Amino acid sequence: MSKPSKQAKRAVELQPAARPSRIRREPPPADKGVASLVNKIDWGSREWEVRFAVAGIIFFAVAITAVVFDIGHVLSL
Repeated sequence: MSKPSKQAKRAVELQPAARPSRIRREPPPADKGVASLVNKIDWGSREWEVRFAVAGIIFFAVAITAVVFDIGHVLSL
């Protein structure tokens, strides 16, 4: 009989988990006012892209309508 092979890899020994920091910090002061609200908005988010697209489409539609009515008024004279 032969002996069993000892080529199996050893388990990796991991370091123990890091302890949470004991440093206590105060939260940053809250900014109040409209300026802080404007700064908090993520203007590049998907939601704002959709809002700007809808506003652009409505603006374009109003401009086309104004041109059509103006041309109609000029031709009716």
